[in-house]
Amino acid sequence: MAHWLVKSEPFKWSWDQQVAAGTQGTFWNGVRNHSAKLNLIAMKVGEEAFFYHSNEGKEIVGIVEIIKPYYPDPSDASGKFGMVDLRAKTALKNPVTLAAVKADPRLKDMALVKLSRLSVQPVTEEEWAIVCALGGL
Repeated sequence: MAHWLVKSEPFKWSWDQQVAAGTQGTFWNGVRNHSAKLNLIAMKVGEEAFFYHSNEGKEIVGIVEIIKPYYPDPSDASGKFGMVDLRAKTALKNPVTLAAVKADPRLKDMALVKLSRLSVQPVTEEEWAIVCALGGL
């Protein structure tokens, strides 16, 4: 199974709001980048993603699970973009900051470092294990 990272600005949608959505989860909409769209399309039910607070905090704070595969995003008037549904799974015991990711030479090729503006990113198995360890899981 693949792993992912999804970004959200906490003032728009935070980890706490994701947790409050409960087991029913919520949709992950608003993606308007074609590379991010392709990543959403590739997501499978049961796969996991890191939840990253962008702009404020700049840290990986939790893990979400994909609970519904890609479907049309009704907020997109063009009809070109879609979304998936996610539910909170677990918080990281220690949030992993962007600075910590950049400081770890094992993560130098992580999309979070190389493709910093991409809102939905793949995460390799090795990167997943390293970040989980850094996060206290």
